[in-house]
Amino acid sequence: MDEWSGDRGSVAHYLSQQCVFRLAPKAGIEMPDNVPDAEKLKLVQERLEADHEGALQIWQSMGICMGYAIAHYADFYELKHVLMLGRCTSGRGGQLILDGAHKVLRAEFPELAARTNIQLPDEKSRRVGQSLAAASLPAIGG
Repeated sequence: MDEWSGDRGSVAHYLSQQCVFRLAPKAGIEMPDNVPDAEKLKLVQERLEADHEGALQIWQSMGICMGYAIAHYADFYELKHVLMLGRCTSGRGGQLILDGAHKVLRAEFPELAARTNIQLPDEKSRRVGQSLAAASLPAIGG
């Protein structure tokens, strides 16, 4: 359950560091208690870069969730471009999420896959996702 909204199934729990923290113990990765979230994420990402099977499965799961999330959002928005950002997309993880999303869209939603461009920007831009997205929003009104 989302701690802010009280909603179940919030995308934050499937496509963010919260997902990594929730799945890490199930993937055989011990999570230290007394370190900041950024350090916890870094620890699991280091395991991913070292080919830890459990860490690999975490990011593969996130890719599948990303594919289905994109399809769900397409029920409400006319998607043409999707920009993947955030610290979970850093390093090898970004490509795993992107690959998983493409796999789901091609298999389950081929028309959406054909008309939607999912982009994974350069490493520096990925890590500052929200600020990059906010800075690129058009001005509305006057």
